[in-house]
Amino acid sequence: MSSYFVFKISQTAGNVIKNLEKINRFESYKEAKQLVRSLRDELTAGDSTQYKIIFAESELDAEQKLQEKREAPILQEWEK
Repeated sequence: MSSYFVFKISQTAGNVIKNLEKINRFESYKEAKQLVRSLRDELTAGDSTQYKIIFAESELDAEQKLQEKREAPILQEWEK
């Protein structure tokens, strides 16, 4: 059964390797969103740590999705 996973993501020098730490797992998006918002509010200005929610079948599936290299979205003219 799919769930919402909350991960703490920190990157090594050069942004090559992502260090993933599972914070929690939720059945509902609303609960996951509340946790991520509170964690993001605690971050300081210079902190590069990210908190993300991912919907996946398992913790392993979530980690694989977060490690994937994604292309930058194409900016539309009005977004520049």
